[in-house]
Amino acid sequence: MAAVLRGSRYLVGRCCRHVQIALVSNRSMASKTQVGFVGLGNMGNPMAKNLLKHGYPVIATDVFPESCKELQELGAQIVDNPAEVADKADRIITMLPSSPNVIDVYTGPNGILKKVKKGSLLIDSSTIDPAVSKEVAAASEKTGAVFMDAPVSGGVGAASTGKLTFMVGGAEEEFTAAKELLSCMGANVVYCGQVGTGQAAKICNNMLLAIGMIGTSETMNLGIRLGLDPKLLAKILNMSSGRCWSSDTYNPVPGVMEGVPSGNNYQGGFGTQLMAKDLGLAQNTATNTKTPVPLGSLAHQIYRMMCARGYANKDFSSVFQFLREEEGQ
Repeated sequence: MAAVLRGSRYLVGRCCRHVQIALVSNRSMASKTQVGFVGLGNMGNPMAKNLLKHGYPVIATDVFPESCKELQELGAQIVDNPAEVADKADRIITMLPSSPNVIDVYTGPNGILKKVKKGSLLIDSSTIDPAVSKEVAAASEKTGAVFMDAPVSGGVGAASTGKLTFMVGGAEEEFTAAKELLSCMGANVVYCGQVGTGQAAKICNNMLLAIGMIGTSETMNLGIRLGLDPKLLAKILNMSSGRCWSSDTYNPVPGVMEGVPSGNNYQGGFGTQLMAKDLGLAQNTATNTKTPVPLGSLAHQIYRMMCARGYANKDFSSVFQFLREEEGQ
């Protein structure tokens, strides 16, 4: 009986042993029950859309009401705050900008934990401090809910096409339940360990991503100054040992690739301010663990400088433009 209850997400607490048989259902029977979604920004909006495409009724909210309009037109139910989402759904996904936002959405006056049901599955796909994930998990456990951290990689493009990579931290016995939902939004769903390890993996990934983007931008800028055609240089890099995601999938030089932010004045994509935030998280954890990260530290300083000089809302690949402007000073 305990195994059946663990697989259920139909208002059944994990430790409950005496329930009416009508409340007991297996995962497949509950698979199309309502899913809550909090945070409909550049990433959350396409993620919620993919849940709708897979037949899940979505109940959503966002601090900016205008962000909800498109999803509402597609059939989602929009409510006023996270507590109302928790009142109506026992599986909830959050996608928020920072640690303070996550704390407020879960534990604030109108937070999820105010009305969360016992046995609810709470999945946070924000990129935040691993310590905050652990704090929210502990608070969730006191209400009888299960919290997992599941940050993503892949950017807006992968969010739109349902090809994100999810890095999941939490109780291993709950991973199957989480993967059912996350697979609707991602091509890869990887179990990393206990709560906080998903965030750890994401922080490491984004530190490397920032370093790689700066390196690609410096390389492309140098080649252009030496007289190389940027498309030709990118082609050579991408068939050589210097190839990386920033060069072959998300090239920072305008005109080299279509469908990337560099071809749209660095609009959309992953904001410079968010990259600076993630690099700050990497620096904090590196300090706490006494881990030397000299390139990560330099990348953090570069992205902080960019934020101070008007690049905060541009895609992080705008570091190429930043370097070009720097050379003219």
